[in-house]
Amino acid sequence: MSQPPEPDQPPSPYEPPPGGQQGEQPAYGQPAYGQPGQQWSQQPPYAPQVPYGQYGPPGGPGGGSGTNVLAILSLVFAFVFAPAGIALGHLAKRQLRASGEDGEQLATWGLILSYIFTGLFLLACCGWLALAVWAGSDGGTST
Repeated sequence: MSQPPEPDQPPSPYEPPPGGQQGEQPAYGQPAYGQPGQQWSQQPPYAPQVPYGQYGPPGGPGGGSGTNVLAILSLVFAFVFAPAGIALGHLAKRQLRASGEDGEQLATWGLILSYIFTGLFLLACCGWLALAVWAGSDGGTST
């Protein structure tokens, strides 16, 4: 009927254990054949369970959450064209709330610097305009 297993092959899980009685069941948690470490079937080990409310291990390459691109662009555009940095910073903040990506501080600094540089630019424009109006007036004398 069934042949004894070869020495380098594990026994089939579908055959009864050799030398054992047919109605005998192993105790719960005990090896199936009575030999230490030998089981009816081999299962791959599973990753440990993470407690509820905690984050698991980070994903593999490409599966993890990286830095938000809009947050990086917000910081870059703060120095290039500040009004665009303001818009990108607010968009990045909205995306970060929804996605959980990294880059919260980059978006915050992009917004802060963009508002500062936009304010300085507006102040400089107002100063230039005031200087142009003052230089264009002749002091109120008529000839």
